Amino acid sequence: MKIISTEIKNKVLSSMMQLLDSNRNSILTANKKDLELFNLEDQAMYDRLIVTDGKIDGMIASIKEVRSQEDPVSKTISTKLLENGLEINNRTSPFGTILIIYESRPDVTIEAAVLAFKANNKIFLKGGKEALHSNTVLVELWHQALEENGLSKNFIQQLILNREETQMFLKNPPEKLDLIVPRGGERLINFVKQHATCAVLVSGRGNNFLYIDEDANWEKSVKVILNAKTAKISACNALDKILISSQIENYEDKLKDLYNLLTINGVETLVDSDVSSLIKVANRIENPSVWKEEFLAMKCCLGSVESLEEAVEKINDNSGGHSATIMTSNKNSAMQFMEEVDCAAVYQNASTRFTDGGQMGVGAELAISTDKLHHRGPLGLKQLVTNKYYVFGDGQVRE
Repeated sequence: MKIISTEIKNKVLSSMMQLLDSNRNSILTANKKDLELFNLEDQAMYDRLIVTDGKIDGMIASIKEVRSQEDPVSKTISTKLLENGLEINNRTSPFGTILIIYESRPDVTIEAAVLAFKANNKIFLKGGKEALHSNTVLVELWHQALEENGLSKNFIQQLILNREETQMFLKNPPEKLDLIVPRGGERLINFVKQHATCAVLVSGRGNNFLYIDEDANWEKSVKVILNAKTAKISACNALDKILISSQIENYEDKLKDLYNLLTINGVETLVDSDVSSLIKVANRIENPSVWKEEFLAMKCCLGSVESLEEAVEKINDNSGGHSATIMTSNKNSAMQFMEEVDCAAVYQNASTRFTDGGQMGVGAELAISTDKLHHRGPLGLKQLVTNKYYVFGDGQVRE
């Protein structure tokens, strides 16, 4: 693949920022069409679909932030001179062609494309049908920005395919695909894994846990829980499951206090058998599989555990591998939890809502990877490259 200069890439991004600003009415009009056609039954998806002037400002800010970042391509990772005179350079290199499949969020059309392009990759954008009008306008603006700067619009392409057509595209892509990123639920992820013929980087479900340790500060715990659960239910970093240590001081009073507070804030709270024995009015969890569900709703599960070890085991058995928090003032307990919980982001005394590229200092993100290869956590600009070895010789042959 031809390497585009940083100067040209940044000129494209500057053009795109100007185009977004000057075409606000077209973007908002297209989004209004999508909203009018949307089935309001899925409130979380509807929330992610909405574009406002503020959202457009956010898109522009994302491009500006990526533009300011160092170009991640052709950076030296390591250099070694061997005894035989060979010089071995390990350098960063573009993936090539990326396909991202996502639902509802038109801002992904901006963030995914700006990251892929700045890292010198081509990208196919397969958005959901619910955001068709919004995404089409945004991709047209990308094409205009590319062509204004003498580049082919093939760098950023929109795919409008139904399920069967998507399946065929995955099995027999028109050109070599190097990486596929499905952003969605397990059904989408399994569908892509079943049919893809290249590497798949999973941006997994949330289903995030918070454990209240016996040494937790109660006021901080309540504050963090309400933020993580109620601030934005449509986000994959929202809280779904709460575990509380039965060894905490005034356990029964604090348990009832937490349940009542969640109820007052409009959260439907399902409880396990231990909690149910103390809170008779609560709806009891009948099917254990609910512990594995991502709700994306004002709903959570509340359970009791006797130890940190039991909490870790329950989290590792049920979470989506995204984020988990321990509320505790005990640094040893916090470190044990953070080392043993198998999630991309682990926290002490903080909301899971911080698992986000911008919040974690990464900047714009393509996804939150719950895979372990080649990267875990927010997938930003620096993570959209692979590596390549450059070997410089002078006629050496292997004996």
